Amino acid sequence: MPERDRHGPTDPSAVPARLRSLASRLLGRGTVHAERISNARLAAAGATRWQYATLVTLRDSGPASQAALSERTGIHRSDMVAVLSGLTETAYVQRAPDPADRRRNIVTLTPAGRSWLHTLDQLVDETQDELLAPLTPAERAELVRLLQRIDDHHSAH
Repeated sequence: MPERDRHGPTDPSAVPARLRSLASRLLGRGTVHAERISNARLAAAGATRWQYATLVTLRDSGPASQAALSERTGIHRSDMVAVLSGLTETAYVQRAPDPADRRRNIVTLTPAGRSWLHTLDQLVDETQDELLAPLTPAERAELVRLLQRIDDHHSAH
């Protein structure tokens, strides 16, 4: 499929008004733009969005089991194993047996991981600025608030 077909027409005014008024279509297209921008910035730093989500979760919620990290990030358990393997190889996280249950591991953010996360946070902030460039700060906050409401509503069902 040609590049233009995957990201939509070059001229948005060529899109029928009905399609331009569908929230589901606009959210989908926004996702395409967000992933393109964020994946490129994170990849330039040698990171993925899953690694970023895992590091943020460890920083903000503290050490956790692989299962808890999977639940908190929404990353499937089998994918979480691969994410943690990569982060362990680079010494950004450490896995150690849980003293309460030696059958499972507890994952901890290392000082190197915390430092790398600081760099990634800056890149993610730049990503948000690029994605939301046409919006004022108040509009950005309102958009995030509305998207959170939609997500909360559908996550509860």
